[in-house]
Amino acid sequence: MRKVEIVPYKSEWKKEFIKEKNLLSPIFSTLHSRIHHIGSTSVPGLAAKPIIDILIEVFDINEVDQLSYGMAVLGYEAKGEHGIPKRRFFFKNENGRRTHHIHVFERDTEDVIRHLCFRNYLVAHPEKSQEYMELKERLAEAYPENIDAYMDGKHDWVQEHERIAIEWSQREL
Repeated sequence: MRKVEIVPYKSEWKKEFIKEKNLLSPIFSTLHSRIHHIGSTSVPGLAAKPIIDILIEVFDINEVDQLSYGMAVLGYEAKGEHGIPKRRFFFKNENGRRTHHIHVFERDTEDVIRHLCFRNYLVAHPEKSQEYMELKERLAEAYPENIDAYMDGKHDWVQEHERIAIEWSQREL
């Protein structure tokens, strides 16, 4: 089990994302990809597990499997779909600590939309970001050695607010 650690927001997370994006772009360039910073580290002011989540959109998810060697050179381990159909998931550890998650989906799918809408909603609604942060901090305190219980504890809140975020996004268009 990975330790659950929530730390205060760090402005360096954006720089870490940009650095990693610059490393990933050449690998994914043949797939005409779009690369996004997602997750709590992408929301200014939001405390988070110090793991940079990156979403990459591609036209054909099956072509991603050919990139596993290039990803391994960058220190990423390929995990296939890892529980979400039509996703490719990679993670990176540095010095025994998880540092990055890569979620690859086909362009404009429901999974892409929900991730981007949720991020944008939290950025635009600091009160909801604060509510989410408080929930995460309570769960991390309650389950410091149990990432599964931590994730289960967030599940319903995230599902509900992803739905709200998508509706909000559609109204904002």
